[in-house]
Amino acid sequence: MKRVAALITLLLALAGAAFAQQGKEAAPLEMDPGTAKRAVRLASELRCLVCQNQTIADSNADLAQDLRRQINEQIAQGKSDGEIIDYMVARYGDFVLYRPPFKASTVLLWLGPLALALIALVVLARIVRGRRALPEERPLTEAERREAERLLAGRDEAPR
Repeated sequence: MKRVAALITLLLALAGAAFAQQGKEAAPLEMDPGTAKRAVRLASELRCLVCQNQTIADSNADLAQDLRRQINEQIAQGKSDGEIIDYMVARYGDFVLYRPPFKASTVLLWLGPLALALIALVVLARIVRGRRALPEERPLTEAERREAERLLAGRDEAPR
C-alpha cells in the first residue's frame, strides 16, 4: 500500500512539473496559432545571451524568457519581423543574432574555421612530404659492419 501511495505521489509531482514547464514555452497560449508561430520563428533567430549556444526559443534562462516576452509585446504592437530584429540588434548588438551577418566585425567568426582547416591541411601536407623525404636504408659497408660487431661484442679496441 505504501508503494502505491509513493507511486501516486511521484506521478502527481511529475505532472505538476510538466504543467509548470508549459509556461516557459516561446509562445504564450493566448496567441492565435499564426502569431505564436511567428513568435517562435523570431525567437529561433535570436541567441540566448546567457547560454550562447542556444536560441532564446530553446533556452529556459530568465533573460531568454524576458526576450521572448519582448518579442510577444512587439508583435502585439504590430511591429514587423524586421523591426523586432532591428530592435534586438540595436539593444544587444550583432551577437544576439543566431546567424550574424558577414561584415568586418564578424569576418573572423565566418572565416576562422576555414582558415584553421587550411592551416591544418598545410601542416598535414608538410608532415607527409617530410616523411617521404627520409633517406632510404642502405646496406652497411664492410668497415661499418666490423665496427658494429666490435661494439656489440663489447670490445674497446680501435678498428684496424
